[in-house]
Order: sequence, then C-alpha cells, then structure tokens
Amino acid sequence: MTAPTSHTDEHPIDGGQAAFGKLSVLMVTAFIDMLGLLMILPLLPFYAKDLGAGGFVVGLLVSSFSVAQLLSAPLWGRFSDKHGRRPALIVGLASSAVAYAVFAYADSLWLLLLSRIVQGAGGGTVSVIQAYVADATRPEDRAKSLGWLSAATNAGVALGPVIGSWVQHWGPHTPGLVAAGLCLINIVFASKYLTEVRRPAALNADGSKPIRKGSREAVLRVITHPSEPASRLVLIYAIAIGAFQGTTAILALFLAARFGVTADTIGYFFMYIGVLSVVVRALFLGKIVDHFGEARLSRYGVVFLAVGLIGLSFSRDYVTLALAVGMLPLGTAFTFPCVTAMLSRVVAGSERGLYMGVQQTYGGITRVGFPILLGFAFDTFGMQSPFWISATLVMATLLLGRDMELYAPRVAKVS
Repeated sequence: MTAPTSHTDEHPIDGGQAAFGKLSVLMVTAFIDMLGLLMILPLLPFYAKDLGAGGFVVGLLVSSFSVAQLLSAPLWGRFSDKHGRRPALIVGLASSAVAYAVFAYADSLWLLLLSRIVQGAGGGTVSVIQAYVADATRPEDRAKSLGWLSAATNAGVALGPVIGSWVQHWGPHTPGLVAAGLCLINIVFASKYLTEVRRPAALNADGSKPIRKGSREAVLRVITHPSEPASRLVLIYAIAIGAFQGTTAILALFLAARFGVTADTIGYFFMYIGVLSVVVRALFLGKIVDHFGEARLSRYGVVFLAVGLIGLSFSRDYVTLALAVGMLPLGTAFTFPCVTAMLSRVVAGSERGLYMGVQQTYGGITRVGFPILLGFAFDTFGMQSPFWISATLVMATLLLGRDMELYAPRVAKVS
C-alpha cells in the first residue's frame, strides 16, 4: 500500500457568503440541467416505439447516453483543468441544447441515437460541476456542499418527468424544444453568474511544474494501482452506485412479483426515495459530516446501503418494505458526497477535474453493467438474488475504505 499523501489546494478557498453564492448558482444550474434530461428520458421509449423500435433498440438508446457520458467525462475533466470549469460547463450545456433540438425533430431511429450520444457527451460535465464545487468550497465544507448539489439534481429528477408528461400534450416536438430552451436559459444564467474559480496550479516543492496525467493514463491507473487512495475511492463510488442503480432497475419487477405493484403505483416508491434523498442531503448531511467526518460516515453509508438491499429481499409487508427502501437514500447520501469530497482532497488540484471525470467513467461502466448482471440474476437465480449480490459487493468496499482517514484526515471546522 502506498504511503499516506496529502494534497493542499493551490489557491485560497472561498469561504462564507462567496462560496455559498457560487454553490447556489451551481445548484440552480444542475437543477435545470437535470430537469431537462428527465423531461426527455421517460418519453424516449414511446418516441422510439412510434418509429418502429423494439425492446432491444430502446435499451440501446437508453444505454448509449451512459456510454457516451463515461467516455467523455475524463476528457471534460482534463479540459476544465486546463481551460477552466466555466467554459467547459457552458460548452457542455450547449451540446445538450443541440441534442434536445435533434430529439424534438427526430424522424428516424438513427437521429434519436445521435441525440442520445450528443446528450451523453454533454452530460460528461457532471464531473466539471463536482470539481467546481471542490474548487469553490473549503475542504471541511465539500461533502455538505456536494450533498446540496445532489439534492438539487434529485429535485430535477422528481419534477422532470411530470413536466415532460404535461408539455407533450402540446405536441410531440414540445418536450425537446422546452428542454433545449431550458439549456439556453442555463447557458445565459451560468455565463452571467458563474465566475471562474480554478487558478493555475502551483509549482512543486522543487520549483518544477506539476506533471499532468492524460485521461487514458488516469483511467488505467485505477486498475494498475488499486491500492492508491484515489483509486480506492473511485472503486468504492463505482461499486456502490452500480449496485444502487442496478437494483433500482429491477426494483419494479421485484415489487410487481411480491407486492403486486403496477405502472400506476410504482412512481410512489421512486418519489419516496427521491424525497428522502433530497431531505437528508439538503438538511442533515452537513451536521452529520461535521460530527463523524467524511471517512467514517462513508463507511456508515456503505452499511446502510447494504442493509437496505438485504432488507428489500426479505420484506414481506409495506412496513418492512418502507424501512428497507428508506435505507437506500440514507446510504447513498452518506456515501457518495463523502467519497467525492475525499477524492477532491487526495489528488492534486491540477488534476481534480480529471479524477472527477475518472470517477464518473467507472461509475458509468457499473451503471451500464450492473443492470445487465442483476437482471440476469433475477431471471436465473430468483428475485432475491440481485439484492444479495449487490449487498455483498457493497459491503466488500469497506475493505477499500478501512483506513481512509490516513489519506483524507478529518478537517477541523472553521467558523
């Protein structure tokens, strides 16, 4: 195992009202971006079906977004490290606007596929927003700030499908055009209110310039050097988010088989998860991080997530189901912001955007792979098996994070 290392920020961290102002702008930007995305996603299968697509093609259209996102994320991160977070974010939003316009007028399956690929490539800027938050906030505030950011995106997830279903009554082109319009508003908003926070990296102790890794080198390093703290954090994030997304993908099948849930009622379960996630991340995460620290709380989050997954498999009534499902947003709220915050601290500031992108790449791989794996397990080994497999893999990440305090020590709260 490598020796503990520490990276300090190369520029003063904004505090107080200045940092909160930047975070508020980023939260609005992320909310509007996710609102547009979720306006389109639930309608995609219906548009594809009208163009003659079957289940396989619909699956290809859905997964193409994640594939494009995971390939582009490190490139966006490296671009933002070199040229700044603000221009990278604005270019990404512009590409999303183009994708939505193509979606609005797509009259063939290949145009739908093109819109998804362009949209996914623009969606790689998630890592840029995370790096922006890390640049603009003090180390002790990053987990809380990332939690607020994810609360804003979850609010977009909750509202987007409702608005998309509403505006599509005005015509088939309307949802895509409204989503494109939201992107344009977002570009204007970000251009006016977002200020660049990334500054040139400081010199090394010997006076030399920092050596920047390439995107491919950074992605491969996670596998070739798995004991390094950055690699371990990336793997924890990827396994946990893959398990969560994978079980979410087959949750409807499980609930339908065991509880008789239908398409008319499944939305309530996802709304329950979404509301809990927003409440925990927006109202409680900051205080809990201050009390336990990021490393310790991330391990608690892993346990909560695993217990929720196991609890789902054994739930037999709506009370035990509600308790088990409620563990999932608690687990993800405690795990993901803390892991991302620690990652921002164990890598050099000059590579922060790159590694945020690498994290999204591995997360994208597991978000594509886990639904396939768990769907196969559901069909082959029984309806409980996906939850047991996911819980086992999630609990195994405790080994990866067992001594993370050595690499990302708890930061004293500055008043």
